[in-house]
Amino acid sequence: MGSFVISKRFSGDYKFEYTSRKGKPIFTSNAYELRMDCEAEAELLRAKFDSCSFLKYKTAKGKFYFKVVLDDVLVAVSRKYSTVLMAQKGIDEIVKYGARAEILDFAASEVLFDDWEG
Repeated sequence: MGSFVISKRFSGDYKFEYTSRKGKPIFTSNAYELRMDCEAEAELLRAKFDSCSFLKYKTAKGKFYFKVVLDDVLVAVSRKYSTVLMAQKGIDEIVKYGARAEILDFAASEVLFDDWEG
């Protein structure tokens, strides 16, 4: 099962990524100023995956990606894939496991290894 991972960008905004069952990011959300807005959008998306649209694109360099649109609003953009088939597999995983994905909030954990000596 995949998961939504909430984290903080260097700019101070919040984002969520949908990661696959293997831990690879499939898409990244827009930026949100408040953590609670980011979490609410992830929960809304999880609840409404069945009504999402996936718009497919190709870059000038021949990579493939898709955009996740909910109620005519762009919510997220996928990572770049080397083939159309791999991009479709990303979409298929979202459709199959997205509604059951857990939401993990790593935004509060700013210092992960405060006593790290290496």
